[in-house]
Amino acid sequence: MNRKRRIRENIGPLLVGDGHLTDKDTGKAETFNAFFASVFNADDGLWDPRCPELEDHDGGNDKLPTHPERVQDLLLHLDPYKSTGPDGIHPRVLRELADIIAGPLSIIFQRCWESGEVPVEWKLANVVPIFKKGRKEDPGNYRPVSLTSVPGKIMEQFILGVIEGHLGNNAVTGPRQHGFTRGRSCSTDLISFYDKITHLVDQGKPADVIFLDFSKAFDTVSHGILLDKTSSIHLDKTIVRCVNNWLMGRAQRCVANGSTSGCWPVTSGVPQGSILGPVLFNVFINDLDVGLGVLSTFADDPKRGGVVDSVEGGKALQRGLNRLESWAITNRMKFNKSKCQDLHLGQGNPGYMYRLGDETLESSPAERDLGVVVDSKLNRSQQCALAARRANCTLGCIKHGITSRSREVIVPLYSAVVQPHLQHSVQFWAPQYECERLMRERV
Repeated sequence: MNRKRRIRENIGPLLVGDGHLTDKDTGKAETFNAFFASVFNADDGLWDPRCPELEDHDGGNDKLPTHPERVQDLLLHLDPYKSTGPDGIHPRVLRELADIIAGPLSIIFQRCWESGEVPVEWKLANVVPIFKKGRKEDPGNYRPVSLTSVPGKIMEQFILGVIEGHLGNNAVTGPRQHGFTRGRSCSTDLISFYDKITHLVDQGKPADVIFLDFSKAFDTVSHGILLDKTSSIHLDKTIVRCVNNWLMGRAQRCVANGSTSGCWPVTSGVPQGSILGPVLFNVFINDLDVGLGVLSTFADDPKRGGVVDSVEGGKALQRGLNRLESWAITNRMKFNKSKCQDLHLGQGNPGYMYRLGDETLESSPAERDLGVVVDSKLNRSQQCALAARRANCTLGCIKHGITSRSREVIVPLYSAVVQPHLQHSVQFWAPQYECERLMRERV
């Protein structure tokens, strides 16, 4: 099924800067790479690895727990079907040679940790464009996912363990962040946020929810500001220096239909597809909700809500939006204001208009929140219909693309590609009426 999807999803002609279409694979790769690099913030100067201001907050981390046995265990659990990184070393090779190379790799990882220097080869990424939605000719409708060196990713896993241990012990990550956080998910975000909102509506109070969206959030993270924040949460200087070197001097090249572009320097952002990227982004965005009321965040998608049974309630929501806009300017981020909308809930809702910077936000009768449709009446009919339609479409692909009808083939396919449509955050949108339940059961 995945092979059939890949064949169907080959990248077609792309619009280039002068408005013409390019159908050569090399031109597509260069077009993608130029666009992805155009959203970077200018290099604002990274810290010197020997920077004297850094303090040893944790009493020093001279040793990274890179024992050969642990390295070998990670190598043995590599997925042999994953793609290679720019170094061309396939995960299957690393897995087959795990018992031989675990010792040398553990020495390399420890030397990187002690010196604070990451090999240059681990800073190069092959960027694969993943289509999101909209016109397929527009490079802006694709998400860049970075494929990096597999040994480099194993090193990142060890650093991630140290960072997560510090964040957990010091309760750094706020309770409103549900993305890339252990024990939290889309479901916990939806349930915890709308529990507060529906409680207001049940009391007969009108409420508004404002959905916000950052533009190219992962690609525009300022390295200098990120390192300031890693130091402010008292990460040890060894960690900060290693992260600094990991960010410094990165480069990327784009791969489209097998063709590769030239290399471009990466001056901002955390690589999508890396191991360290998500936790570093959470550190960067952690202070977004300081001083705000009902707010929840899943990665780079915050939403703000509150009661609007008086003029003061609407003004309070607007003040919160002003603070969020100020935070974005200070941290060199931008909201994608065309995707930011508000949803009016409850009887007698006055329908206040809100502004984000200089632009007025549009109101929507329904909004898709983390893949779940939420409408102004807070019922689940639209979501049930959408889930059933998507699941039936996937069933159609199986029917027309797979010859076998044996249980050994159909049941794993159903579990892998159909059932997720019916079960994604179903704890939040479980059918309320018999007709909705039957719609789901028919699949």
